[in-house]
Amino acid sequence: MNKIVKNTLILSAITIVAGCLLGLVYEITKAPIAQAQENAKQEAYKTVLADAAEFTVDDTLDAAAAANVLQEAGYTGDDIAEVAKALDASGSVMGYVITVTSHEGYGGDIKISVGILSDGTVKGIEMLEISETAGLGMKAAEDDFKNQFKDKQVEKFSYTKSGEDGDDKIDALSGATITTNAVTNAVDCALVYFQNVLGGSAQ
Repeated sequence: MNKIVKNTLILSAITIVAGCLLGLVYEITKAPIAQAQENAKQEAYKTVLADAAEFTVDDTLDAAAAANVLQEAGYTGDDIAEVAKALDASGSVMGYVITVTSHEGYGGDIKISVGILSDGTVKGIEMLEISETAGLGMKAAEDDFKNQFKDKQVEKFSYTKSGEDGDDKIDALSGATITTNAVTNAVDCALVYFQNVLGGSAQ
């Protein structure tokens, strides 16, 4: 019996020590991880709105209200994850970076930041999270695909498989229609939010 009690105490002590060490490691790494994530986010913001002097997160975002706006526009597979105001050197708002999470990806959620000037021009998009099929859907993260949205001032985008021309037309990725649709819808959701909540519009 004493041996059983002894072993139990030893195992309990090991569990307690391990738990404390894990907690300590978490506390030590929590801040650096959060800072790394913030740096990556700021870098993505700068990529899609390079002329902005700084970015400030819009704390007024109402996720439920944003979801209703998207649903009313016919988008049910996306969420507005974050909105940041892009400020120029004088501190005036020159546009927004709207981060959208699409739940329509082939390999899982796709998170995209979309930079939109105050006049409705999409200045660029950047992938924050994407895990699509290598050589197919992952091509959505390449500049050749992303740049199709760049410097376009349209009400919404749609993709084409036939090379149809127009500022609002995005050439679909070969063999990755689902990914193309997910990304295009996510960018359109950013435009919907910009047009209906932030007071912007395509000219």
